[in-house]
Amino acid sequence: MNDTKSTRTSPLLPEPTLRRLPWYLAYLSTLRQEGVANVSSRRLAEDLAVDPSQIAKDLSFINIKGKTRIGYDVAELERTLRRFLGFEKRHNALMAGAGSLGGALMRDSGLERYGLNIVAGIDSNPDIAGTDIAGIPVYSPDELSNLVKKYDISIGILAVPFEQAQAVADSMVEAGIKALWNFTPRRIRVASGVVVANTSIYAHLAVMYNRLAGINSPQS
Repeated sequence: MNDTKSTRTSPLLPEPTLRRLPWYLAYLSTLRQEGVANVSSRRLAEDLAVDPSQIAKDLSFINIKGKTRIGYDVAELERTLRRFLGFEKRHNALMAGAGSLGGALMRDSGLERYGLNIVAGIDSNPDIAGTDIAGIPVYSPDELSNLVKKYDISIGILAVPFEQAQAVADSMVEAGIKALWNFTPRRIRVASGVVVANTSIYAHLAVMYNRLAGINSPQS
């Protein structure tokens, strides 16, 4: 499952709210493209399967309120959410592990629309280091410190083998990276002041398989 932790003792807003806001943003972007000018909290709730009171509460954290009988201004709310979530700001990132998963993320140009700019990669495989993926250069891991400074990198993405994850994370933090997006199944430990977002593909598969087995099992 996805989870995020940081050393901040008082988050700006609850993490469940942070997880829902991108849903709202994606939906609003679709509405705007369809030419919809205003949307009610009721329609948002119905289409996103979220309670109307929850939507109102979530949006209140960013000081957005709908107008009576009009609802929310779609374009304005979309802009506000995008800015609040940091998607308008450019965040330079380094990919550690440019194999199948890392390479796929480097090729995903859609990440740039959400402010994530992968500017370089590192890989211990000599067949990969020294090449480029989708125009993004891949270097040897021993160049990590110089890359962080050269490209002003604030985010490290981990797509390395399980047994290498902690060591690579340690190297990234030592080089000055303050946030790690961890795609490995290992729960890494970091120093105070470093943010870690864990995205476990395997955990999602486990949940899906379990639910699928429940659906397919004979009813007692």
